[in-house]
Amino acid sequence: MALAQAPGVDTNPGLNIGIFAAFVVVTLVVVFRASRNTKSASDYYAAGRAFTGPQNGVAISGDYLSAASFLGIAGAIAVNGYDGFLYSIGFLVAWLVALLLVAELLRNTGKFTMGDVLAFRMRQRPVRAAAATSTLIVSFFYLLAQMAGAGGLVALLLGVTGAGAQALVIAVVGVIMIVYVLVGGMKGTTWVQIIKAALLITGGIVMTVWVLGKYGFNPSALLQGAVDRSAKLGEALLSPGAQYGKTETSKLDFLSLGIALVLGTAGLPHVLMRFYTVPTAKEARRSVVWAIALIGLFYLLTLVLGYGAGALVGPEAIAAAPGGVNSAAPLLAQALGGPVLLGLIAAIAFATILAVVAGLTITASASFAHDVYANVLRKGRTNPAQEVRVARITAVVIGAVAIGGGILANGQNVAFLVALAFAVAASANLPTILYSLFWKRFNTSGALWSIYGGLASAIVLIVFSPAVSGGPKPMIKGVDFHWFPLENPGLVSIPLGFLLGWLGTVLSKERDDAKQAEMEVRALTGAGAEKAIAH
Repeated sequence: MALAQAPGVDTNPGLNIGIFAAFVVVTLVVVFRASRNTKSASDYYAAGRAFTGPQNGVAISGDYLSAASFLGIAGAIAVNGYDGFLYSIGFLVAWLVALLLVAELLRNTGKFTMGDVLAFRMRQRPVRAAAATSTLIVSFFYLLAQMAGAGGLVALLLGVTGAGAQALVIAVVGVIMIVYVLVGGMKGTTWVQIIKAALLITGGIVMTVWVLGKYGFNPSALLQGAVDRSAKLGEALLSPGAQYGKTETSKLDFLSLGIALVLGTAGLPHVLMRFYTVPTAKEARRSVVWAIALIGLFYLLTLVLGYGAGALVGPEAIAAAPGGVNSAAPLLAQALGGPVLLGLIAAIAFATILAVVAGLTITASASFAHDVYANVLRKGRTNPAQEVRVARITAVVIGAVAIGGGILANGQNVAFLVALAFAVAASANLPTILYSLFWKRFNTSGALWSIYGGLASAIVLIVFSPAVSGGPKPMIKGVDFHWFPLENPGLVSIPLGFLLGWLGTVLSKERDDAKQAEMEVRALTGAGAEKAIAH
């Protein structure tokens, strides 16, 4: 375990640990206070549906603005310029799909999880098992990104250069996250996300104004500064193609990435679950409007933060720092305000990781407890207290798996890792959700084909892609077993998920028009939804 000072990084480990500890203590107090009112399954899974639209919108932005948004995108823009900003555009546009197609309808038809919606008009046990499997796998991919971001961030702050020390850091993040979920449930996690969103957006605004101030509030001067500092790209930093335009394969990879980003949000289980924490469909819509406003503001800030890091720190220095491209935002903070601002911004980034990881963990554990344990294994013969206990045990298991996966993925760009999670969600979940809500003929067979088919195709293509082996920065070094040329599978796996859902449906004779009609009325009007939720 090495604690040598990283080159070019002027850190104060004592100060940084103090700021981290202060945040953890404050949020743990909030979580413990919230846990006093966590008595029922509805409290644990959906925060008692007690949050308003604006509150939930802030929490959604806190859930969505992950390590990928703050660390990964800033680094991608600093190193690759225009192509890096395309992550911001994709992540933001995706919310329009979520608002227009799923937010209100999901709130009206479900209780706690995506499985509630999908199983409403189909055979309960197989569909719930499939939905839970998909939720757990998508959450795992997303957790990889957050854990990798945590390893790189704390490596930078503490000057930790040894792999064992970074693994220890990732383990500590996992343990704190498990405590949040075990104690506070969705209510405590939501308040942590609200606090974190306020800190992140405030910190982003402060750094943006500071960077622009250094260039006389002239964006052109900032962009020129970034161009001058980039020895490798120069003027190409401002044009498309620096990362994805060099070959025909890289152009296809960009198209695949864009499709995954735009369609993935509407299939992310931890985002979908947030729609159940508000009392009405109207509040669900307000949630998304607030979320779009806050997320859009932050992604505009990433443009200045990314190019600011490129201009004031330099792409070469960023790439050489512990954590690589994920270190761009903290290094920019150091260049602006020294160790104190570095400590504060890094603490905000750390808060970002903790809050998102907690949201992912509670979603995955709720899906297993509610869909698999209560409805598949116990066939509905269980009580809320047993469900919550199983959910808490599952959270511990998921935390342990996430720690192991995070250690494996340490060093990868977190924005790229999140894009893989989006591709899996868009391949397995989105076709099934849209068919369930809008296609009268859709049935159990179609749901199983689209979930398992989309899931399997996305995972197989990822495993045999250059992202895992044989690429420029593979997860597994020293071997090459890739045969799929694209790093992101979305271009193939997402259409395949829709195709398999259609094919599975038309090959099956199952049909329940009465149940479908009931679901359609409930989805569009909300009639009967509150009665179902009460039960």
